Amino acid sequence: MKPTLPQGTRDFTPEIVRKRSFILNTIRSQFELFGFEPLETPAFENMETLMGKYGEEGDKLIFKILNNGLERQEKHAQAHLDFEKVLEGKNVKGITERALKYDLTIPFARYVSMNRGQISFPFKRYQIQPVWRADKPQRGRYREFTQCDADIVGSKSLLNEVDLIQIYSNVFAALNIQNEICINNRKILAALAEKCGGIEMLSTITVAIDKLDKIQLEKVIDELRQKNIDDTAIAAIEEYLSLKNPSIGNEETIQKLKILFEKSEIGQEGIEEIAFIVKHCQDITVDVSLARGLNYYTGTILEVKPLGIQMGSIGGGGRYDDLTGLFGVPDIAGGGYILWG
Repeated sequence: MKPTLPQGTRDFTPEIVRKRSFILNTIRSQFELFGFEPLETPAFENMETLMGKYGEEGDKLIFKILNNGLERQEKHAQAHLDFEKVLEGKNVKGITERALKYDLTIPFARYVSMNRGQISFPFKRYQIQPVWRADKPQRGRYREFTQCDADIVGSKSLLNEVDLIQIYSNVFAALNIQNEICINNRKILAALAEKCGGIEMLSTITVAIDKLDKIQLEKVIDELRQKNIDDTAIAAIEEYLSLKNPSIGNEETIQKLKILFEKSEIGQEGIEEIAFIVKHCQDITVDVSLARGLNYYTGTILEVKPLGIQMGSIGGGGRYDDLTGLFGVPDIAGGGYILWG
């Protein structure tokens, strides 16, 4: 039988390994220059740690691990029934209790929740480890890949975002990679959801908007209609997305957002946070179409796009102000950004 690789994975030749090592060491040096400490977490986590944290779309992409001992005769009858439930999209402990980690942020939140008594806050950590996603392989998108992740927890200061954006700038300058750093704010998107009928629409709207760079606006609107979004809400979304205009600068975009969401308290909060970051960071772009569909983001969201290369983003992340609350430990604010994946 001819040997093959699992779909969505890669071998790295010695030459490529050396190049990757150079890139990773460049990133690591910037993390440590800004006071981040290294951390590693296991390749797999308990299912309850991961499920329900990434939204409906993300949860579908988690690689589940079958339990040991399913081949035993005494387990066959129950296993058959449990597999039927798994095929329906349900999680059954009799079949699978663990899964490969989807990202580095949720395992980090789990670590902080378990070890908060031994951690000095604010805690700045970085991780450089592989993650796995049951995604459709395509150019620049693999099922196994490395993430370089930096997070700060235990501080609500917006200067954290400024530091993390500076790390991006330093790394890509050192690697001579031309890029565009785009920012938005989930509070602004929450205000849009309110304008469309209610905060419960946030996930549906952000998942659709997040595809705008991959598909045209008409297809985004079609997807929203398929989700039973009415014409009034769609008109509000189109008005909002009209602010994605390269001919107007950050300041004008911010002023237009203030007018659009003048009656929304949460919207104005998000706009002020965006304005603060724009004031303290050079060479960033306010991009209203940036949504990042992960449910745990609560404030600033960010994405880095390469210039002159036809591929997706090469970095991104955002603020989460109560991620550890998912594990019964509320009120530990934070923010994390994947610098390279």
